[in-house]
Amino acid sequence: MLGLMLPLLLTCHEPIAEPPGHSQAPEQQAPLSFSSAKFDYYWDRIIPLDMSVDELRVKTIFFNKREIAKTFLKGAQFGTRAQVEVENTSNQPKNPGFAVAVFDANHNLIGVATGGTKVGVVRPGKTEKFDLSFFQVTERLQRGAYFHICIELVK
Repeated sequence: MLGLMLPLLLTCHEPIAEPPGHSQAPEQQAPLSFSSAKFDYYWDRIIPLDMSVDELRVKTIFFNKREIAKTFLKGAQFGTRAQVEVENTSNQPKNPGFAVAVFDANHNLIGVATGGTKVGVVRPGKTEKFDLSFFQVTERLQRGAYFHICIELVK
């Protein structure tokens, strides 16, 4: 009897209402410009990069500890960073975001940093540097073997 009633019960149920603000299809937005690449890692040395996203050229990256070079605080350290230098070769302002993941020779993830523009943009024809901060997990960064970097442009 249940075998006969089950198909009937399944066809008679009310559809489940969607929560307010929920739609079936996601909004269609223009995709963000994005690029990702892998490079050899070097601690405390400028690493030239050959990478660009929509005419935002990533020129160099530099991994080290932030340190004050002058004043009575000379030698004080203020965290670990990846400093990324970019040049906007387009005629439009660019608003980049960055993520860097560092791996050791055994392919273990040993640190992640993120950052980008907070206020303003990289103006056409200008070169700017961004400090991406590594938080908490920083002790093995000097032993890195390679890193992945990704750049995403906010429209």
